[in-house]
Amino acid sequence: MTTDFRSAFNDAEAYEHYVGRWSKQVAHPFVQWLAVPPGQRWLDVGAGTGILTQVILDEASPAAVTGLDFSAEYSAFARRRVQDGRAEFKVGDATAISFDPPPFDAAAAGLVLNFVPSPEDMVQGMMRAVRDGGVIAAYVWDYAGGMEMMRQFWDAAAALDKAAAQEDSGPRFTICRPENLLALFQNAGLEAVTVIPLDVETRFRDFDDYWQPFYGAQGSVARYFRGLSDAMRDALRDQLRRQLPVEEDGSIPLRARAWAVKGRIPVSAYNHPNARAIR
Repeated sequence: MTTDFRSAFNDAEAYEHYVGRWSKQVAHPFVQWLAVPPGQRWLDVGAGTGILTQVILDEASPAAVTGLDFSAEYSAFARRRVQDGRAEFKVGDATAISFDPPPFDAAAAGLVLNFVPSPEDMVQGMMRAVRDGGVIAAYVWDYAGGMEMMRQFWDAAAALDKAAAQEDSGPRFTICRPENLLALFQNAGLEAVTVIPLDVETRFRDFDDYWQPFYGAQGSVARYFRGLSDAMRDALRDQLRRQLPVEEDGSIPLRARAWAVKGRIPVSAYNHPNARAIR
């Protein structure tokens, strides 16, 4: 992992208030879409605060879920959050996964592909951890447009600061585009690769409910927001007040879109799980 990546995720509580609440909403339709049969063993790559692991436990009736994350703080938070004997959390590098023999039936990654130095290495690692015929899947925010909470932020920043374009998640995270996710999984050798949008409502109670979590922002916004002067931050707040849609009750109705991708590891006569014992 890069230094920037590590420093961008260092406060689990802040992550929950900032974007974790919306990640949970997307995780439910994502796990339902995967349709992994009950009783399977899952690997949650980049498990963070345990959001996806908990949804897998709630929705998929797994035999076990192992959550892997580079952050010891996030992993500790996940252990406190997920009180289920089927779950365990380990600290490790999502791009250096290796198991022999592969112990999992499915590997999933929520909101992490765009933060690792090499999405290709991460997908290959997930494939090494999953048996032949198993499922590999991920979802990422549509930073270019559909994740409106962040799109509104970057559009407001760009209206005030030309330098904001260099930090904007939309053009930076090209892996978060459906065609690139499709190519990533197909080029890895996965079969039956499919990409779909997952849309959820992200309604903020009022402007403060939208604005205040940015002070604890984790991930792509953190470095830019914390580098602003007080005057520039105030100007950004005022710009957002002008441009955000507001209902009569003061609530702010926005939408969050994630792109989800899944594929299946091919099964051959030589690589079939039953063949491993007789090689």
